[in-house]
Amino acid sequence: MSNVKRLAMLGITKEYPGCKANDEVFLDIEHGEIHALLGENGAGKSTLMKMLYGVVKPDSGSIIWNGKPVSIDQPSVARGLGIGMVFQHFSLFETLTVSENIALVLGDQAGNSKTLADRIKTTSERYGMPLDPDRRISSLSTGERQRVEIVRCLLLNLQLLILDEPTSVLTPQEVDNLFKTLRQLTKEGCSVLFISHKLHEVTELCDSATILRAGKVTGHCNPKEETSESIARMMVGEDIAISNDCRRSLGTDVFANIENLSTTSTGQFDVALKNINLQVKRGEIVGIAGIAGNGQEELLKALSGEDIHPNSKSITFAGTVIDQLTPLQRRRLGLAFVPEDRLGRGAVPDLDLCDNALLTSFDSGLVKNGFLRKSKIVELADKIIKKYKVKTAGNHDAAASLSGGNLQKFIVGREIDQEPNFLLMSHPTWGVDIGAQVAIHDAILQLRDRGCAILIVSEDLDELYKISDRLGAICDGQISQFLAPEVLPLVKLGQWMAGDFDTTTADNKGVSQHD
Repeated sequence: MSNVKRLAMLGITKEYPGCKANDEVFLDIEHGEIHALLGENGAGKSTLMKMLYGVVKPDSGSIIWNGKPVSIDQPSVARGLGIGMVFQHFSLFETLTVSENIALVLGDQAGNSKTLADRIKTTSERYGMPLDPDRRISSLSTGERQRVEIVRCLLLNLQLLILDEPTSVLTPQEVDNLFKTLRQLTKEGCSVLFISHKLHEVTELCDSATILRAGKVTGHCNPKEETSESIARMMVGEDIAISNDCRRSLGTDVFANIENLSTTSTGQFDVALKNINLQVKRGEIVGIAGIAGNGQEELLKALSGEDIHPNSKSITFAGTVIDQLTPLQRRRLGLAFVPEDRLGRGAVPDLDLCDNALLTSFDSGLVKNGFLRKSKIVELADKIIKKYKVKTAGNHDAAASLSGGNLQKFIVGREIDQEPNFLLMSHPTWGVDIGAQVAIHDAILQLRDRGCAILIVSEDLDELYKISDRLGAICDGQISQFLAPEVLPLVKLGQWMAGDFDTTTADNKGVSQHD
């Protein structure tokens, strides 16, 4: 048995109209190893995993599981074999509780509700991902929802855990805990297939790697013997100019001014905002770090107009009080918004790219006398696809058919193309590849240099330190002061993320929040 591989995918091919997603792909995974699957968005990683998990069927090729050929035609078959998968876009029912969602997958293995709740608590705490079994999914942050997905897999008799961009919404501490969990699983004999664009994590964690490009395997390596740059070259086939040095901007006049913004919790698990004071100037990027579920969503909803506070006068755009204004009225004052949830809030999954371009841009000359100007809509969608190098068969592809990174590029392009005065962004490069990160960051910086005020909420601290002109943190609905990244040590930011807002240190150099 020691010579038998955990998994061998042999010559897997899958073709869609106008696109060969996988072309004779071979992939081997050993017992108890962490194997990375790498490639740009659209390289074929997700399609390959969907075939392994039984979501789609391959056109040709075979799968060998523990030395025996298998046919995996649905996810329940995969789970029965001991294969668990956490997708980049979570598959959870928002109106159900954590226990109810997990019970749906476990089926007969779930047991009664009390037993299952105890198993969830025990397993989640054992692996450093505590969960309340009785909370509804709708009340959970993105990071907490990911915990549900992972714990759901851990409750199966796991032999292979597939993780698609698992660290995209985790803090450094949570990433460390996840890595400890994965190493513990491999010591217990489980194999892990790790899909990520964070190459420094791949070199730290993974034992081996397979690289895909345009649907084909283009290389194998031991990540521990490589650098992030050398792996990136294998992924894209060319050198990528990536620099952590970005020119800072001091900004000009204040566009968005928030004074003493406080809200009440409308749901059991909502976070009340407590006396938020923040200014965002034209021509600057303000970054907010924080552990998921600490008020980021409530702040963004208050600014975007998803939550309206008619009795408040805490938020102004260029001197205009906007607390009572609808999202459309705020957009007409120059607001654009890239939300955390790509499918659902950022785009309608079943609508094509033309219609999704229209969703937030209809007020920009795409409607005349009540009629849609279809040629203008097509022109806009094509412009975004071309300018931001969105990999798609055409503008009539449904949003849900795009890879996560390509959909993100489309949404970012759609919002930036409106030349907003104020751009709100939540996790702007969540789950996108290196090339897309460079493109998105460059577009954000160019928009800033044209005078836009930009507020970015992210859990990717590398990203925040790279592109922010001022940086702070949010914890339990309270916000820290903001400093230039150069004078804000990572340790101090981590303290702020944990709620320690005592900033009387030599590192702060007397810089106030609004300096």
